[in-house]
Formats: sequence, structure tokens, C-alpha cells
Amino acid sequence: MPKASFAHVDTWVFDLDNTLYPPQMRLFDQIEVRMTNYVMTALGVDRPTADQMRKDYWARYGTTLTGLMREHDVDPAPYLHEVHEISLDHLSADLTLAAHIKSLPGQCIVYTNGTAPYAERVLDARGLAGLFDGIYGVENADFLPKPERAAFETIFDKANVEPTRAAMFEDDLRNLKVPHQMGMRTVHVAPADTEADHVHHHTDDLTDFLGRLT
Repeated sequence: MPKASFAHVDTWVFDLDNTLYPPQMRLFDQIEVRMTNYVMTALGVDRPTADQMRKDYWARYGTTLTGLMREHDVDPAPYLHEVHEISLDHLSADLTLAAHIKSLPGQCIVYTNGTAPYAERVLDARGLAGLFDGIYGVENADFLPKPERAAFETIFDKANVEPTRAAMFEDDLRNLKVPHQMGMRTVHVAPADTEADHVHHHTDDLTDFLGRLT
């Protein structure tokens, strides 16, 4: 049981996509299509090229946006608005997850490489609105993405997070490295348990995991 490992935690940091909703809800399928479409239009390339660039920039920089900004000077604001204008109709509320989050001691925040307005829409669709003390998107980190250390430092400074008393829940293994280095308790939320030195815990069911902490 992991409860004792979190006895010191008073700040709970949650990623959004594929963390506060299960990956089988497949929101990112819609986002990826919109990303590829944006790259095609912005750079004047065909769909296969745009799709490959999207994947390559995500792998190299942590987000497609970062690659577009650094290599093509793309304006982040229109891009972020366009790619996050997706349907949330197939998201369902998880009232048990909401109850567990509400029961956590201290503050809870959301930190996503998406945008804060998009995060608010997703939280509302999941029945999680009003449970978080702060909702932070990539725009709040000056468009620096996770996994860059400066991005975490910017957000944690704004949210008054003391990493040695905090836990990070995240589906992307890369985004747990810096939190681990900073002294956070790290939880990989993903279907497959991938062993890594910077991961303290793994779960494929966030609702169940939090239920064992409260």
C-alpha cells in the first residue's frame, strides 16, 4: 500500500491529458489531427510531411509547439487555440475520482502542456471543476513545455509548490524526471508499467490509486 509514501505530501500536481481521464477516451486523437492540419497550413507542406514533423518535434522537444516555435517561429497563441478546439462529448464524469481528489490534504493543482482554458473544459466534463487550487497551462510557463526544468520551476514558483512536499501524477515518463530530481514523489499513470529510476509508483487506474491514499 502506497499511503505511507505520501504522508509528507501537501501539494498534489496532476497532468491533464491521459492522466485525469483514461487514454481510452482518446481525446489526443482529435488534437493530433488538428496539429497536423495546422502544420500543413502554417508551413505549406503535405499531410505525410506535416504528420512526421508533428511526431518528430514532440519526440525532440516535448511538444510539437516547441519545435514549431524554435525552428519556424510559429506564433503559439493561434496554434494553441486551434488545436484544442475539440469535442469533449465522449468524456464522462468520474464522481469517485472527484471525491478522492477533494479528500487529498493540502493543495491540488493541474499542470498541462495544453492550455489552461482547455484544461478547464476537460475538468468540467470529468466532473472535476472547482476541485483545484490552480490550473496551469504551457502559456503560464512562458510557452516552455514539460519536460524542461525551467518550465517546472516557473509553474511551481507561481503555485508556491515546495517540491520535497509534493507529488506529481503524469502519463509521460519524460515529464517525471525533473520532478524526481527536485525531490517530488512521482507517479506514472499509464496502462503499462515501465520501470524507471525516476518513478516511485505506477498505476493504470488513478481513481483506484487515490482511493488508497485517502
